Amino acid sequence: MTSKSASTPAGIPLFRTGIGFDTHAFAPADSGRKMMMACLEWPGEVGLDGHSDADVAAHTCCDALLAAAGLGDLGTNFGTSRPEWAGASGEALMRETVRLVNEAGYDIVNVSVQIIGERPRIGARRLEAQTRMSEILGAPVNLAASTTDKLGFAGRREGVAGIGSALVVKRA
Repeated sequence: MTSKSASTPAGIPLFRTGIGFDTHAFAPADSGRKMMMACLEWPGEVGLDGHSDADVAAHTCCDALLAAAGLGDLGTNFGTSRPEWAGASGEALMRETVRLVNEAGYDIVNVSVQIIGERPRIGARRLEAQTRMSEILGAPVNLAASTTDKLGFAGRREGVAGIGSALVVKRA
């Protein structure tokens, strides 16, 4: 649909969905990288390697929102070709994504993120992480986690992946 109006001809709000994906390998144990996940530090965990802080939950969230608003993807907006984002926190990326989505005329309805990996163990801090991400977005975020029953790179504890979806609505 290429309409610039905030709703369809029948007056139904123009909702758009997006899917996001992110993955990062674990950094070497002696790298000093902190584990950042869902805009929280996870003490005692080995961090993930990446251009920014490698927060898979935050990156997945951003990727889904950018897709929903038709603004490209995480790499387009914050990739390694953008040195100003080197070392950026997941929170900074999320805040900039909110700005871009809003500037494009959309409001965020909600985001759902599924983390796939053996660690960190999300369960004990899930509500804290959801609350933090929801505060940053100004919209509800659901965070869930799953393992791969020891299959693939995530099961071998080589890295973490995330998949998510976002719903936005065109502002009237």
